[in-house]
Amino acid sequence: MTVYGYWRISCGSTQEETRQILALQNAGATVIRGDAITGTSDFNERKELTKLLEEMESGSTLILSELSRLSRSFVGMVNEVSKLLERNIQLVTLDKRLDTRTMPKEITMLLVSILGYAASQELSAIRSRCEEGRKVAQSRGVKFGRKRKYDEFQVAEVMKKKSQGEGLGTIAKSLGMTRSMVQRIVRQQVAVGL
Repeated sequence: MTVYGYWRISCGSTQEETRQILALQNAGATVIRGDAITGTSDFNERKELTKLLEEMESGSTLILSELSRLSRSFVGMVNEVSKLLERNIQLVTLDKRLDTRTMPKEITMLLVSILGYAASQELSAIRSRCEEGRKVAQSRGVKFGRKRKYDEFQVAEVMKKKSQGEGLGTIAKSLGMTRSMVQRIVRQQVAVGL
């Protein structure tokens, strides 16, 4: 039967899928697909995983670098592994924590439950550390969000033209900006009371 491989990297991160793809090829996967999407995403959003799971037949094997590539949530991990086992699809992780070819289903599900719980706890800890880091950075004056693409002169010009009754579209054209940028400037200036 066919050996499939699935890789996943978080979108917008510095992760690179090449390492996972090479490891999957070295492990014998002949059909490899992957998604650049966060591990907490809904399964319906993982288009390549959906295609892969639809393509797999009973007796096939799915190889992952680690079980968290499939899901980072406890419930998601347990549900997906359970569905694969019901379809008689074997699951192997390259971190050697799971190999359903050599384990009884009961032991597999117990292990998946433990790994799912650990993945959920790790995700919770990551979120907590990120929030703590964000608060520390904000206390130091770091600003989050999109960087401004305009300077103080442009802000002054936008507000001057706005006070003279010009429309947002007209202001945008005259200053070489987008209408949404002009709207953002006006909103920000109104918010700070200028």
